[in-house]
Amino acid sequence: MARSRRAENTGFVCVHCTADVPANTDGHYRNHCPVCLWSLHVDDLPGDRASGCRQPMEPIGLVEKSGKGWQVVHRCTACGHRQPNRLVRDGDAPDDLDLVLSLPWL
Repeated sequence: MARSRRAENTGFVCVHCTADVPANTDGHYRNHCPVCLWSLHVDDLPGDRASGCRQPMEPIGLVEKSGKGWQVVHRCTACGHRQPNRLVRDGDAPDDLDLVLSLPWL
């Protein structure tokens, strides 16, 4: 069954720092906490929300991708799956830029 992006773009409580994270307002999914940058392993493929793992994902570095700009790379603490996620630079809760810049380039 197809899911709408609007239905999937919801706020959440961060699994790592327990911050209340609002939904993203720029038309993309919110994939991580803007306060601590941690994520949750919910996707098998970007945006599909099909993973059964559902374990915390640690921010381990930065990459730059053509057309997408800087992305935070997350690694699942349970299964090791790696996934890059777009930075959130605008809206109600942009990512903490100092924390982003403290990550190593991969």
